[in-house]
Amino acid sequence: MGATKTEIFTRQQNGLAIMLKALAHPARIAILQLLVQTDACICGDLVNDLGLAQATISQHLKELKNAGLIKGTISGVSTCYCIDARAWQLLQHELNDFFGSYTAPVKCC
Repeated sequence: MGATKTEIFTRQQNGLAIMLKALAHPARIAILQLLVQTDACICGDLVNDLGLAQATISQHLKELKNAGLIKGTISGVSTCYCIDARAWQLLQHELNDFFGSYTAPVKCC
């Protein structure tokens, strides 16, 4: 699907797709799990926690931030990251609605 075709989908469909695309990498899942477990902003070096190069982690943080799943604030020479609670709740709600809308038919192919 080309980027120019997104206009044929609803804002809700596009928003969910953006967030799910950001989740579609194990490093990003690991980053989010670390942020959730820490239950605070992480300002430290994620390289030691994840075992990835700083440039790689920075790229993954950028993708998560662009998708709205995390927030980042500059603190001195480092950037602190935390879960964006509003986006997290929205994603949970959207996924609950999405998966909850399916009822298994009595008979299927």
